[in-house]
Amino acid sequence: MMKWLMAGAAALLASSCTALTPAPLEDDAAPFDDAAKPGPGDRMPAGRPIGVRSAVVAPHAAAATAHPLATQTALDVMKAGGNAMDAAIAANAMLGLVEPTANGIGGDLFAIVWDPQTKQLYGYNGSGRSAMGATLADMQAKADKYMDGKEIPPFGTAPVTVPGTVDAWYALHEKFGSRPMLANLEPAIRYARDGAPIPEVISYYWSFGPKRFEPAHESGMLEEYDNAKKTYFSPQPREGSLFTNPDLADTLERIGQKGRDEFYKGETAKTMDAYFKRIGGPLRYEDFAAHTGEFVEPVCVTYRADYKVCELPPATQGITALQMLKMLEKFDLKAMGYGSADSLMAQIEAKRIAFADRAHYFADPKFSRIKEDAFLKANRLDRQAATIKLDKAMDRVPSFAFGDVEASITPEAAAAADAKLKQGDTTYLTVTDKDGMMVSLIQSNYRGMGSGLVADGLGFMFQDRGQLFSLDPNHPNVFEPGKRPFHTIIPAFAFRKTEACLAKDREKQAWSQKASETIGRNIDVRYNCTFEPWLSFGLMGGGMQPQGHVQIILNLVDFDMGLQEAGDAARWEHVGGCEPTNAYSGDPCEADKGVVQLESGIPPAARAELERRGQTVKCCAANAGGYQAIMRDFDSGAWIAATEMRKDGVADGY
Repeated sequence: MMKWLMAGAAALLASSCTALTPAPLEDDAAPFDDAAKPGPGDRMPAGRPIGVRSAVVAPHAAAATAHPLATQTALDVMKAGGNAMDAAIAANAMLGLVEPTANGIGGDLFAIVWDPQTKQLYGYNGSGRSAMGATLADMQAKADKYMDGKEIPPFGTAPVTVPGTVDAWYALHEKFGSRPMLANLEPAIRYARDGAPIPEVISYYWSFGPKRFEPAHESGMLEEYDNAKKTYFSPQPREGSLFTNPDLADTLERIGQKGRDEFYKGETAKTMDAYFKRIGGPLRYEDFAAHTGEFVEPVCVTYRADYKVCELPPATQGITALQMLKMLEKFDLKAMGYGSADSLMAQIEAKRIAFADRAHYFADPKFSRIKEDAFLKANRLDRQAATIKLDKAMDRVPSFAFGDVEASITPEAAAAADAKLKQGDTTYLTVTDKDGMMVSLIQSNYRGMGSGLVADGLGFMFQDRGQLFSLDPNHPNVFEPGKRPFHTIIPAFAFRKTEACLAKDREKQAWSQKASETIGRNIDVRYNCTFEPWLSFGLMGGGMQPQGHVQIILNLVDFDMGLQEAGDAARWEHVGGCEPTNAYSGDPCEADKGVVQLESGIPPAARAELERRGQTVKCCAANAGGYQAIMRDFDSGAWIAATEMRKDGVADGY
């Protein structure tokens, strides 16, 4: 496997290079050897020592996606009169064609939207539910047959839930879109017929498809494979080749012409119903016809007083990132410095605590006993933060139970769950327009391209998101008919107070101080600075997502990095510990310290110090995820856009 390295100019990174290759999908990667790997030339001394790309600055509109063609599509839509939502849907449809390793209309979608007209932030949960005709006993039987009874199989009909993406497109389009849906889908339709280019990293991930699906089909786990083979692997695309998918073109065209109900109640729904009947799966026409997504209220917390970070509520893991941020607010990370052992210890231990909550309590809110605001109560977060010690890793994560709701998970089961969660395949995109609309959108089939199932003549693969259900009847995330599984995919958004307003505030406070000294009593006058929409961003990659969101915010706020630099900087990922898919029995997962996986840009001295303090450290194969972001420059009004340098993504604007 090839790796590319960044030669850093910063003293912090002087002793090592940053690994740019996506984390391998298998555990047999060769040991990292920076002495044996060539790297590019040094970054020009422009004041961004960690950055390897330049951020894009655009006065009118911007887009950042995981594929150059999707970014171009978004910009073309806006130049033709569409707004940011039209562009986001068009880009997402294109990504379903050119990046089926991560997403497609067989998967789910979550979004956060800033609407400048209403001056409100909206969230959308576009996730699907399990088949009404399936039972926990059915899932356990599949687990017993193919997975030693431990988990729902990753391929075939067992993990398939109703795809929520098309519903989400139409719901978001009805509320925010400005031009016909067919016009938004037309670029993907055209390229699906004529051929779309496949870049380097996507082709690399694509190559793993047959290695996963063929053994699953031979074992009987994957009930049907001919359709997937014909659609995606005959032949398998290589870097630079053109991929066509006429079946997907026809499906998108029908959806664009006939509307949302074509997918859930029309010809497409009937085709999906017949397919699952033919291969013995539980999903039926009634499951598709009953599907609804929903608008949800984003959950926001202030960070360092001048920033507000927003995520979506469960069944996603967004609140986990907010918990981490509020715990880390108790530490002077800026003084500790980026990449220091102290700052890394604080972040890793905060992750362990927040993920224990995630494992024990996160589920479809209609089936959960815990409300999202309970996780963000100040006194509880204060108690959690107080358990973090910088000099020694916790032997076990302390319990912060909610009343009579207790939970524990075996370390063995936790390890198995973590292997699932760190392999999620997802795409994230963000689009902003001339009127100030900001769209933060994430879409996924889950992992391994999905379930391996492609319905007759439809051209898309069904997700395998249902594998993230627990099989334990006592767990809130246990499999039940008509239920949404725990979700890893999370879009993010942030507000900040403008520097101009904060400067006025500082002036008034200085005047107040002088006046107080003159008259001998306290006068406290403050300028009323409000939070303004600032940052639409995401970082996909299974359980890495909340950890990545936190690292981006810390890089921007605490470590004074630029937008592109914040994404280019070396990342860490903690794996192991508690996960939301396992049984409440045996020794608790809180005693599993897990493993801290570091990119090579984290200094060797920091690695060694983490190990001395009790962390298990592995370098250099972190699942660094994939980053896209767009930021508002308050002074000029321009958009600043950045993308993931580790993958194929492109940020652009006009």
